Amino acid sequence: MTTRETQQKAGTAASRPVRAATARPTSRLRPEHARRHNRALVLQSLYRAQGLSRADLAREVGLTRVTISDLVADLIAEDLVVELGLRPDSRPGKPATLLDINRTGFTIVGLDLSNNSAFRGVLTDLDGTVVERAEVPVRGVTGDEAVAATYALLDDLLARAAAPVIGIGVGSPGLVDLDGTVVQAPNLDWYDVPLQQLIAERYDLPTQVANDANMAAQGERAFGGASADMMLIRIGRGLGAGLVVGGHLVHGSGFAAGEIGHVVVGTDGGADCACGKAGCLETWLASPRLEANVSQSADATAKAAVLAEAGERLGIALGPVVGALNLGEVVLAGPHDLLAGDLLEATAETLRSRTMGEIHGSLTLRMTALGRDIVVLGAVVTVLTGQLGIS
Repeated sequence: MTTRETQQKAGTAASRPVRAATARPTSRLRPEHARRHNRALVLQSLYRAQGLSRADLAREVGLTRVTISDLVADLIAEDLVVELGLRPDSRPGKPATLLDINRTGFTIVGLDLSNNSAFRGVLTDLDGTVVERAEVPVRGVTGDEAVAATYALLDDLLARAAAPVIGIGVGSPGLVDLDGTVVQAPNLDWYDVPLQQLIAERYDLPTQVANDANMAAQGERAFGGASADMMLIRIGRGLGAGLVVGGHLVHGSGFAAGEIGHVVVGTDGGADCACGKAGCLETWLASPRLEANVSQSADATAKAAVLAEAGERLGIALGPVVGALNLGEVVLAGPHDLLAGDLLEATAETLRSRTMGEIHGSLTLRMTALGRDIVVLGAVVTVLTGQLGIS
């Protein structure tokens, strides 16, 4: 299934008619705010449907045809909307002209900084179809050098852009606040790094920086058909989770919702963690540690035992979360050769043994089908939402 087909399937299942906002008499809704909101509704309707007339849009969003015509005229002038031609129609009267988002007329840059060996980036069109890829090696690279590596990756990608770039999305490991500042990412030795501001000022482009697991959760929701109550476990250089409840991403009071990597699992100690504690979930599951433990295994049986123990620790950590929030789905994203199989099975078995089957028996635990692109696709969604109001 193609990316666009996957997206259409997910969008069809979850989409509901979007309507223009109506303000209460006492509310202070400025004309420019209403216009921006209605503009976003038009773009979102076209993005989901791929071919609507002006009359279709008026019915879809609940606006007058005059208002729709004015909005569409502006969007066509900006090249954000294109006319596809006349709709084949056997009804009397003039056939309607169909409209669509200019899906291939603009570029989005998406970066994934979570891998322990390379920073990866892509250029996509508005559908999330990847048109260019690049990466820079970063094994052992931290601090200012890691920021410089991010710039090098962006320089490479932006030089290849064949269409106007509407924005940059960056998935970073660690704790990231709503302003795009990396509050802490111990594995990169980043503390209070204003990455979003640095990139936006350097390239003079709208930029969104967020936690990589949160980006991945948004990618899974938009392109992977995940449910409205789900948790995305992102395993790479570190370990984090994106939590979606009622279809909305949960950030938490300190922007740390889903930061389960530094939760100590069990009371039997464990390896030292980069955060200073011992036995954190990351010490069992972060890719570098897990790869090293597997490579030191004497045979297939020992390898399976290492992966099963890591899966058991993950299941122990997830049990209370699944139980408290009654999640419908848990999705793992990371190295498929490590996570699928013994580790996934051990996680599922531990979850079954630690939650009530009558309540949580329908929980789905699976690997993402989006592979290593899950974070960059989440970055695409973030840019679409931030710049065009499309969610």
